[in-house]
Amino acid sequence: MSAILDSRLLWLATEAGHSLKAAGLTIATAESCTGGLVAAALTEVAGSSAWFMAGWVTYSNAAKTRDLDVDPQLIVLHGAVSKPVVEAMAQAARQIAGTDLAIAISGVAGPGGGTADKPVGTVWLAWADPNGVHSEQCHFDGGRGAVRHAAACHALAAVLSRLQ
Repeated sequence: MSAILDSRLLWLATEAGHSLKAAGLTIATAESCTGGLVAAALTEVAGSSAWFMAGWVTYSNAAKTRDLDVDPQLIVLHGAVSKPVVEAMAQAARQIAGTDLAIAISGVAGPGGGTADKPVGTVWLAWADPNGVHSEQCHFDGGRGAVRHAAACHALAAVLSRLQ
C-alpha cells in the first residue's frame, strides 16, 4: 500500500463502496491533480468491479479535450482549474461510462503552477448524478502530496455524504 493511500482515504473509499453497492449505483472518476488517487482508493476495495465502472486521468488540457470531450474554449476562457471545466469532466465521465454518478477533480497541487487567482492548493470538484452537476471550490494547505490527498479525501467524503 502506498503511503498516500492511507487509512483515512481507504476508509472513505470502503464506506463509499458499501453505500454504492447497497444503493445499486455505479460510479466513474475523472481526475487531474489527484492523478487517479480516487480511482486507486475505490478499486482497492474488494468487490469494486460491481460499482466502479471507469476512471480517467486527464492531467493535460489535451487529454481533457480528447478523452472527455471538454470544450477547448472552456479551458481557454476559464482555465483547467475551474467550475465549468470540472463540471464538464464530471458530466462526460458519467455519460461515457454510463454510470449513475461521476466525480471530477482539477486543481493546483504545486509546488509551482499557482497564480494570484488560483494559488497552490486551489481545487475544483464536481459530482454528476441524475439530478445534474454539483461543484465546489476548495483550498487545501500543505505540499503537493497533502493537497492531492486532501482533495481525494474530500471527494470521497462528498460522495459518501450524498449517498447517505
